[in-house]
Amino acid sequence: MQFLALCAGIICHINNGLGKAFAWLSLGIVLVCFTVVVQRYVFAISYVWMQDLYIWLNGAMFTGVAGFALLRNDHVRVDIFYRPASIRTKAIIDLTGVVVFLLPFTWVVYTYSMPFVTRAWGYYEASANVGGMPGLFILKSFIIGFAILLALQGVAMVVRSILVLGGRPELVPPQIRYGAAAAETPDV
Repeated sequence: MQFLALCAGIICHINNGLGKAFAWLSLGIVLVCFTVVVQRYVFAISYVWMQDLYIWLNGAMFTGVAGFALLRNDHVRVDIFYRPASIRTKAIIDLTGVVVFLLPFTWVVYTYSMPFVTRAWGYYEASANVGGMPGLFILKSFIIGFAILLALQGVAMVVRSILVLGGRPELVPPQIRYGAAAAETPDV
């Protein structure tokens, strides 16, 4: 059980670090977008590669932080039954949701995007826009990273559920413990 907890902690640490690093891309997106607007409307000039850049940064950021968002419990969820549930019930819901929905979803994304990404790397795909950015193949690789990071965080959630259902909630890494509101809910 301690090995499972260690693995979950490592996964959470990876997603936490990557999430915090990729979150800084939002500042880059704002700066590049602001620059594009000022150039276009104040100086009447425009660079296609800069327009590509803020769109690409946006795509990189959102695919790179998906596992981090799941770690922080920031994904959309229907809380009608989940929020008031006991910790054990939450563990069962999480275990079922990850195994039935999340992991198959990430597998489908990975499987169907791999040929798409491989083909893009095969000819070093660039922007379809004339004067656009090179390196679209790198951005497309973020789809694979998205699926892997999301699946890994799902595995960490499965481990959390196993530890809780196995009667070892103290081994759950601090990053993925159920919140204070969940701890106050009586365990039934």
